[in-house]
Amino acid sequence: MKRLPYIAFVLMLSASALAEQDAAPHAHHSMAVQEDVSRYPAQFQRFIREMDRDMEKMMTDMHHPGYTGNADVDFLAMMIPHHQGAVDMARLVLIHGQDPLARQLAEEIIASQQAEIMAMKARLNILSKGADPDPGGYPALNGVRGQY
Repeated sequence: MKRLPYIAFVLMLSASALAEQDAAPHAHHSMAVQEDVSRYPAQFQRFIREMDRDMEKMMTDMHHPGYTGNADVDFLAMMIPHHQGAVDMARLVLIHGQDPLARQLAEEIIASQQAEIMAMKARLNILSKGADPDPGGYPALNGVRGQY
């Protein structure tokens, strides 16, 4: 029997541990929410249900397109629903939240994430046609959030 080099063994263990760690919080979270919902007032139970619904939709939409083999396209295709999830969750704060600063942050999140969604959709459209002949084109690196 051929022995694996030490580094390969460590990498396999690390990947296995990361996979378990990645799956565990999501499973634990949904179970905890289902068990704890009844102890909250009805209005907050509605917030929890809507938040969980929006997060589940975001995760489903992020994984829906699958991988294409192009990291740039896959990144954008997954980030668009991720940002839409942030918009949806921020809207729930505007509906259910009371704190004026949290509500202001939610409004800013909605505005900035919508601008980024538009930029990512435009860039995805360009990249879906093949290699970009003008990689310095739209959207400009400083066009969505300002100069870095």
